[in-house]
Amino acid sequence: MGERIYKHSLDYHSQYPPGKIEVVPTKAHSTQRDLALAYSPGVAAPCLAIESDESKVYDYTAKGNLVAVISNGTAVLGLGDIGAAASKPVMEGKGLLFKTFAGIDVFDIEINEKDPQKFVEIVESISPTFGGINLEDIKAPEAFYIESELKKRLNIPVMHDDQHGTAIISAAALINALEITGKSAAEVRVVVNGAGAAAIACTRLYMKLGIAAENILMCDSKGVIRVDRPGLTEEKLEFARETDFDSLADALTGADVFIGLSKGNVMTADMLLSMADKPIVFAMANPDPEIEYKTALATRPDVIMATGRSDHPNQVNNVLGFPYIFRGALDVQASGINDEMKIAAVYALANLAKEPVPELVLNAYNDKSLSFGKNYIIPKPFDNRLITTVSMAVAKAAMESGVARKPIIDWAAYEDQLLSRMGNDQKLLRMLQNRARSKARKLVFNHAEEYNVLRAAQIMQDDHLCTPILLGNKKIIQKTMQNHGIEMDVEILDPRSDEIEMLREKYAHKYWDKRKRRGVTLYEARRDMRSRDYFGSMLLEEGYADAFITGYAQSYVKSLRPVLEVIGKEKGISKVSGLMILLTSKGPMFFADTAIIQNPDWKDLVRIAMMTHYVVKGIGLKPRIAMLSYENFSRSNAVSEKVARAVAFLHKRFPDMVVDGEIQPDFALDGALSLAEFPFSRLAGKRANVMIFPNLESSNLAYKIIRGMGKTPTVGPVLLGMRKPVHILQTRCSIEEIVNLATIAVLDAQQSKYDNTSAR
Repeated sequence: MGERIYKHSLDYHSQYPPGKIEVVPTKAHSTQRDLALAYSPGVAAPCLAIESDESKVYDYTAKGNLVAVISNGTAVLGLGDIGAAASKPVMEGKGLLFKTFAGIDVFDIEINEKDPQKFVEIVESISPTFGGINLEDIKAPEAFYIESELKKRLNIPVMHDDQHGTAIISAAALINALEITGKSAAEVRVVVNGAGAAAIACTRLYMKLGIAAENILMCDSKGVIRVDRPGLTEEKLEFARETDFDSLADALTGADVFIGLSKGNVMTADMLLSMADKPIVFAMANPDPEIEYKTALATRPDVIMATGRSDHPNQVNNVLGFPYIFRGALDVQASGINDEMKIAAVYALANLAKEPVPELVLNAYNDKSLSFGKNYIIPKPFDNRLITTVSMAVAKAAMESGVARKPIIDWAAYEDQLLSRMGNDQKLLRMLQNRARSKARKLVFNHAEEYNVLRAAQIMQDDHLCTPILLGNKKIIQKTMQNHGIEMDVEILDPRSDEIEMLREKYAHKYWDKRKRRGVTLYEARRDMRSRDYFGSMLLEEGYADAFITGYAQSYVKSLRPVLEVIGKEKGISKVSGLMILLTSKGPMFFADTAIIQNPDWKDLVRIAMMTHYVVKGIGLKPRIAMLSYENFSRSNAVSEKVARAVAFLHKRFPDMVVDGEIQPDFALDGALSLAEFPFSRLAGKRANVMIFPNLESSNLAYKIIRGMGKTPTVGPVLLGMRKPVHILQTRCSIEEIVNLATIAVLDAQQSKYDNTSAR
């Protein structure tokens, strides 16, 4: 780990409140009556109900959606035996993933006990609290005993994800890789390098899926595990074979499949060359695979390759499995996670990779050609279909195998329930950043003397989201970087510096030529080019950079004028507008216009709706547009009249667009309410995700109230209608907000109509 990442990680984890998860009340608790029901004396009622029927604990408590992530810290990440307390950040992180991907609540439990029998007794004693138990980062061979014993003693789902998570995901990938190569599971020869918990669990699962036991060779740090080797553990004896092969190189000769769960760079190009035609190589060591991806492809173009890394195709990532496996198991109150449920998850993942990839996923990875084949054998982590596909398969398998205590009757309703959990606030942002990362651009950051701007630029560079150009006083920028330990090898441009006199003079003439018939003299053009707002705009206009972020240290209006004069509006756009994205717990919401047009007429509202519709579709979401008013479908005053005229035009011009109004926000956000009261509306039965406000005051106040509550991350304002990618920050916004808007700027620049790369 680099020193910079180390420091940034400490800063991230220590921000108030420290850590990554918290407990949030789910019931009203503001009045004396609420407290009397939540605690004494009212709480006695559910206690007595559970005493008489223990299954009622699922009805009256959070047990059914609560998983314990439990570790003793003996095998953490690649850090080894670092102890229970030191493992807590990892366990909190696992809890964050459970909540983010599947809506499952987590208590992380770090147990300071290495004796496996005592560890089991401790977990057993606290198990009534939980609906399921996820064991994590426990070293082998103790992990095998602990999981096996807990499964015998407990009647809730128990899974050691280090074993079974990797096994399930890699097995799905292996099924598809075999199909693509045309090889038979019963006939292929498999070499497994590594003999820890994950390797043994993977191999056992592969055999259940048809890989012949006699065709598997397992290697550890001493070479091939053979029956004549003394001192083998019980688990290794299961995979000991009678063979003359001794080393990994021997074992790989003529092999069809390599499964790597060991350490980086142990497989050489010569070893890969010795494998059979169309080799399948899963090099899953992290962060360095057993053989480097590019080396493998250069050595064997016919190879199907998977790794544990997100920057290569076919990432074997446990997040594809454990959230949804537990989701399905919890939802049927399964008494355990059995082989049938694991195999159901395997085939659900394998089959999902064969289905057409949704536009949202294609956009997230900036790859329109993504389809089933050697570079896509398992789904991507950002695929929203995972929660329904995998969870439902696991739930059905639990029911069919007899371990479900609460069978699902209405599968359509269950699917809707699962989808409702996907509105998590950060998913869209992660997808946008992943898309930006795939094709990073040069981005100018104005007001770079400011710490927040510098820190945001560093994050963008470290995360490979863009190549920053810093704009401002060079000495002050360098001093600020030094004072705050910010290290970046980036270009710094000071419009007032003699260092860039030639470039400044060139831009002054260019700007004068553009504006000389608008009253701008050459003297004024030279003066303006000493202003960062004008100079930064010219960097974008002349193709020196791909996008421009400004506005941090001054008002929105003051920042807008220079970019309009230098860059100008997109052809056919009479007025630019601002769009704010709110990442709410129920999914992203788009508010417009939040920044510019004070009192739009009906034609302005049409343009704002059309531009917002374009942006939302470009992200990969289906726009459902509510044209807001303080009344519903009445046209009783000038405000509702202009909204109604805008809606009428959109209905006539774009009959397939999901848009309606004039409508109040509460009806727009409640599909059932709108269906009951206004069944004729295009929003009936639908929850709007785009809000077009009748004037600037209402939109600006609405989003700032929500933003001020501190629980809803925001992106924006996204400046709509500009000829090139430029966006203006809110004054003194947070580092996170700068990163969010800068990500949008990169995505803007990736569009072909904005692409400046050919000019450089």
